[in-house]
Amino acid sequence: MFRFPAVRALLIQVAAFPLTLAIVYLLASSGLVLSYWHVALVQGMLAALLSWWRGLASWWRAIQFGFPLALLGASALAIPPAAFLAIFLFLLLLYWSTYRTQVPYYPSGRKVWEAVAAALPQERPVRVIDIGSGIGGLVLELQRRRPESTIEGIELAPLPWLASHLRALATRSRARFIRGDYEKLDLGDYDAVFAYLSPAAMSALWRKAAREMRPESTLFSYEFVIEDRPPSRIIHPAIGGPALYMWDF
Repeated sequence: MFRFPAVRALLIQVAAFPLTLAIVYLLASSGLVLSYWHVALVQGMLAALLSWWRGLASWWRAIQFGFPLALLGASALAIPPAAFLAIFLFLLLLYWSTYRTQVPYYPSGRKVWEAVAAALPQERPVRVIDIGSGIGGLVLELQRRRPESTIEGIELAPLPWLASHLRALATRSRARFIRGDYEKLDLGDYDAVFAYLSPAAMSALWRKAAREMRPESTLFSYEFVIEDRPPSRIIHPAIGGPALYMWDF
């Protein structure tokens, strides 16, 4: 658990709290009048410094600095506890284990779907999976374009998975959506694997793909490249937008 950045960030906030109390006590003893906003500012600065010291990524420093201020601001709004609970449950179902996978919800778009469809083998049926399929846009579009093929998506978060499953039922699509972790799949079962994950997940994805994907299959990654593994092909679905990288096996 301690190797996950989100858990480490939480522990850093906890560690910063007694330091904040000590600094606030010294400042108050010297005659300074401090408000809760001053305390939140000190807590945020200490947490950001500790995050830098412990080697967390730069965006975590910004999050750590802003978290106590955001928490204090939210408490000032006097939002009912039930609303807080509802928001928490919604975000939990939407992001689920993002703290572990470091893969937030990244929706792609129609231009990307069209580029993937054009890059797939056209002369034969194919089996394709979208890992981290979200609400199912790519999977449903590919299944519509390639009715002879088997198009699947796998999603860990319950809410996006449910949305994609219901969309498939509503449109009577043959697309199949699995709720689970792609690490438990055998990527050798597929002709093409599409991923729109995050930089933190790319090394593990490549290791798995290199072990399992069979000859003449293709790994697609939108926006995020695999370090030290030059792609076989690169497409820019939208002018000036992120690239679609392809590794042919």
